[in-house]
Amino acid sequence: MALGVRAGKRTGIRLSLSVTFFLLLLYTAQTALTIYLVVDKFKKAELIREQKLKIGELEEKVRLLEVIKEFKVGLKEGEIRELTDLIWSKSKAWGIDPLLILALIKTESSFLWKAESYRGARGLMQILPSTGEWLARRKGIRWAGPYSLYHPTTNVRLGLAYLFELILKFKDVKRAIIAYNLGENELRLRIRKGERLPTRYLNSVMENYRLIMKMAQNINS
Repeated sequence: MALGVRAGKRTGIRLSLSVTFFLLLLYTAQTALTIYLVVDKFKKAELIREQKLKIGELEEKVRLLEVIKEFKVGLKEGEIRELTDLIWSKSKAWGIDPLLILALIKTESSFLWKAESYRGARGLMQILPSTGEWLARRKGIRWAGPYSLYHPTTNVRLGLAYLFELILKFKDVKRAIIAYNLGENELRLRIRKGERLPTRYLNSVMENYRLIMKMAQNINS
């Protein structure tokens, strides 16, 4: 009888261990499945977010391209796309609305890539040959003489490099825009003297900015 009891106890213990192991295995499997589902859901949500972001970026680029076309710039389709990509990528890198860059170009040259001022500034962003060569050398931008300023993307690349440099120096977009037209040294001199800063050029840029935003909204609708 005693032997039977011991055997029963041993069997009971053996069954308990088996059940415990099975339950532990089941719990592990359920936990793994839960983690997989959570991770899978997170990955899908992240993928959806990335796709929405890419779609939003594409829509912005298309809108930017269409606005440029509206100004009848006289450039080939490939040149317009290249210009669009340049303005969009550089603007986003600096956290500036690309439409503001278009407003600056509109103010400077009315999108006439062959434009030349009485002072000799050339191209879309009206850059002096001496300034263009200086910027190209410092920024590692290909320079083939003053005629390079009539190449739309080269001109805008140089102009944006100069504008973003001014933004860093003055820590203010509006002052940078004023300096783009007035000159960095002249603006600093007026600031030191406590003189009122000229706003005529800035006002023109902002007026064109409002105009271009309306154009973009109409294209979007």
